[in-house]
Amino acid sequence: MASSAASSVRPPRPKKEPQALVIPKNAAEEQKLKLERLMKNPDKAVPIPEKMSEWAPRPPPEFVRDVMGSSAGAGSGEFHVYRHLRRREYQRQDYMDAMAEKQKLDAEFQKRLERNKIAAEEQTAKRRKKRQKLKEKKLMAKKMKLEQKKQEAKHELLMSATLLPCHMDHSSHLNLFACNLPLKQIQSVPGAAVQQL
Repeated sequence: MASSAASSVRPPRPKKEPQALVIPKNAAEEQKLKLERLMKNPDKAVPIPEKMSEWAPRPPPEFVRDVMGSSAGAGSGEFHVYRHLRRREYQRQDYMDAMAEKQKLDAEFQKRLERNKIAAEEQTAKRRKKRQKLKEKKLMAKKMKLEQKKQEAKHELLMSATLLPCHMDHSSHLNLFACNLPLKQIQSVPGAAVQQL
């Protein structure tokens, strides 16, 4: 008996630390307290409430037991049955109207989203086209600059060729036509004898 009593004795529970009572003054403090309470024991599962299902009227019964008769002399309880049926029917109609309104608003929202998406795509395409034009313009300017540099280099080379002495022929005159120079440059060279072909 003593052994069973010894085994049934539980170890003492650890004493909780006394906590000061904190009354939150606003929503931020309340949320802070909740977070602190959650973070004290991070292994504990956090209860996440599920989304409440939307109210819907209960479906009509498959078999109606209390059918209203058309005979006169209805009892005093029949009015209350009728009142409940009427209230349920009004609820059902209100629910159907609310669902129709919600579907209409959803459809309008989807249409607006589609319109905004198309407008944004058009604007993006317009800006993309503008960026492409600017890019092509810069590329053309770069090509033109390179072409101009080539032309200048060619011109410099041509000008340096005029300053270089051309080869002499057997008559000891400068053969300027052999240098492939234009006639104006040949005439502008001082002391050059122009040979007629």
